This record gives sequence, C-alpha cells and structure tokens, in this order.
Amino acid sequence: MDNDDDEPLDSETKDETESTLAPQNSDDTLYCEAEAPSSVEKKKSTQEDSETDLEIEDTEKFLTIGQKELYLEACKLVGVVPSSYFIRNIEEATMNLNHHGLGPMGTKAIAITLVSNTTILKLELEDNCIMEVGILSLMEMLQENYYLQELNLSNNDLGLEGAKIISDFLQENNSALWKLKLSGNNFSEESAALLCQALSSNYRIRMLNLSHNQFSDVGGEYLGQMLALNVGLQSLDLSWNNFHILGATALCNGLQTNVTLKKLDISMNGFGNEGALALGEVLRVNSCLAYLDVSDNSITNEGVSRIGKGLEYNESLQVLKLSLNPISMEGAVFLILSIKRNPKSRMEELDISNVMVTEQFVKVLDGVCAVHPQLDVLYKGLQGLSTNKTLIPWPNPMKLIQNYTEEQKISIVKFFKSLNPAESMTMTIGDFRKAYPQQNKVPINRYQVRELVKKLEDKEGMVSFSSLA
Repeated sequence: MDNDDDEPLDSETKDETESTLAPQNSDDTLYCEAEAPSSVEKKKSTQEDSETDLEIEDTEKFLTIGQKELYLEACKLVGVVPSSYFIRNIEEATMNLNHHGLGPMGTKAIAITLVSNTTILKLELEDNCIMEVGILSLMEMLQENYYLQELNLSNNDLGLEGAKIISDFLQENNSALWKLKLSGNNFSEESAALLCQALSSNYRIRMLNLSHNQFSDVGGEYLGQMLALNVGLQSLDLSWNNFHILGATALCNGLQTNVTLKKLDISMNGFGNEGALALGEVLRVNSCLAYLDVSDNSITNEGVSRIGKGLEYNESLQVLKLSLNPISMEGAVFLILSIKRNPKSRMEELDISNVMVTEQFVKVLDGVCAVHPQLDVLYKGLQGLSTNKTLIPWPNPMKLIQNYTEEQKISIVKFFKSLNPAESMTMTIGDFRKAYPQQNKVPINRYQVRELVKKLEDKEGMVSFSSLA
C-alpha cells in the first residue's frame, strides 16, 4: 500500500470536520442520509500557510460539497483511516484504488460515499481484500448510484459468497454499470451456476471479465446456456480457466445462437482439436463475433483445418489469435487459403506468431493479400533465416511519407486524410490497409503498412491521425 495515498488527515482538519457534521449511529442511517445536506458549509483552515499531510495548497480546489465530509464521517463510523488519495480525486471520472489495502471496512466507507456521488464513472478496486462485507456494500451502493459505469473487482478472492451477492445484484440490476471485471476471484462451478443464471436475463452488462478463475467443463455448460439466452454481452474474457472438450463444446453450442457477442477471449484453456471442431461450426453460422482469441489451447494442424472450414463461410470475424498452439506451416497455409476462398471474409489479423514459415508461404500469402488487402498475418519468421537478420531493411514508411509531403508542400495529416473517403481523422485498421495500396504517391509494402498501423493505432483500436497534427 502506498503510504502517500492513504495518510491519515491531520488532527486539525479532523476536528474541524467533526464539529461540522453530526455523528451517525448506524450503517442504515448513514446510507439513508448519504446525500449531504446543502447547509453544510466548507471552512478554510485557520492555518492556510501551513502544509497539511495532503499537500494541498488550497483545499477549496478539491472539496466537493458534502462528499469529503460524508467520507470522513463514514470512515469514523466503520473505524478506518481515510484514504487521502480518494479525497484528492473525488471529482475525477476515474477512481483507481487498485492495491490500496482497503479491506472490507475501507471498501464500505468508499461505498457509503459513492451512494450520492455523480462524478466517478470508473472505479478500480483490484486486490483490496474486500471480502463479503465489502462486496455487499458495493452492490447496495449500485442500487442507488446511477452514474458509475465501470467496476473492477478482480483478485479479491470473492469465492462463492461473493458470487451470490453479485448474482443477486445482476438479477435486479437497474444501475448504469456496463463493464464488470471479476478476474481471479476463485470462482468455481457453483459460482458459474449463480452468475450465469443472473446473466441469462441481464442485458445491461456489455463487457465481462471472468478470466483466471476455476471454471471447468461444468462451468462451460452453464456459460454456454447463458450465451444462448443473453442479449447484452459484447465482450467476454474467459482466458486462464480449465475448459476442456466437454466445456468447450457446450460453450460453442451457446455461441452458435448468440447474436450480440463481438469479442471472446478463451486463450490459455484446453479446447484441443475437438474444441476447435466446435469453434469451426460457430464460425460457420455466427454472424456477430469479430474477435476470437484461442491462443495456447493445444490445437494442432487437425484442429486448425476445422477452424479454417468455418473461416470459408464467416463474414464477421476480423481478428483470430492462434499463437502458442502446436501448428506447423501446413496448418498456416490451410488457414490463409481458407480466407482466400471466402470473398466476403473480413479478416484483418491472423496471429500465428509462433510458426516459422517458408518463402513459399510468403508467396501464397502475397496472393491472398491481393484478394484481401486488409489482412495482416503475424508469423515468427522464415525458416533458415537467422533470428539476428531481417528479411530486407525496408525504409521507414513514415519518413517516406514525410519526404513526399514536404516536397508537395502539404501537411502529413492532409495526406493521411485523403486515404479516408470521409476525410475524418480516424478509420478502421482494415479500411486503412485496404485504402493505402490504392494510392500510388508513396508506395510501400504490407510490412511497412503494418509499421504505420502500429504507430497510428489508438486505444480504441482505430487508426488515428490526431497525433500527427
């Protein structure tokens, strides 16, 4: 825990606050009176020239009317030292309290304060040992707070009791919460049953992270049933669990009828070739999934061939990650030819970055990219080529473009915007890869285009020219 973030308030500040607020006698009354009365007045310290432990020169800059006082009173009630970091950032949209050692009662004090908070939209509480008391306080808070949208509760060892409390909330969820991270909480099959029952009818949660838990094949069955019914989830992370053939098949059965999920991470599991067969069937019929990560799932060339059969029909998938699977160059060739056979393929990235390929593979890939110029394939390198050598030292593409724009006396932003029919400052990676080869002013190859994408990609996964302005 960072001592600078959680120092106790100095005695004069405490005394002043305690004289302003009447003490509360119970948790219930504090929740009921969570909105601080408008009559509460902020007072400046009588020693404005002295430095407090918060190191704030002017306390008027960070005081939110009623919120600081409410938090201090909540801390006094539950018997914890106030977090100066929380007080300093109470007006910010993001509150990051990860690894702050809050404990259950410290979390409860935060929850009490947030009942009436209207500024914090994202709350990070990873690794705080919040336990049952803390999670119950947070779920009660969310019943009243209609502003908080993102919540991270990862690595708090919530277990079955925590899953019950969260599930009860999800079944009655009327809050603004749409993003929930529950990674590493020791959730097993019983927890999966509770969470999936609640999520089957919940349409508000759009992004859910359940990675690093203990779901196995039975959990996969529950999750598959949930996915068949859920109409809200758009992103689901199930990486680092224990799904094998039965769980993988059940999960994929649900995906076949799901119509909202766009991103699925099931890496670091045990799907194997049988699971790959089920995934191939999903890709054949699913028209929504755009991102699929099945890295490190013991999938061989046999399994890849089954996934490839699905790629021949799929019209929605853009990113497929298959790294760390025991795939050879033959499997890699099968994948790219499957994409070539599908004229409606939207594939933009194929990650087989642990596979060594040959020059013949590169020639085949050139032919595939001629049909699908938006495609980029990540592989390890060429067989027989030293890892200390590169294929060809391609010129820096950005430097080439800068030289051209200087000669033409135009801005580099204008050059890039000309690639976009809408002439806006952003475009999708796939559209950028398609559009660039169509101009002939500064010709570059696909490897150089990849370098441009790396330089221009923003946090939203788009190519953005804003950094060049």
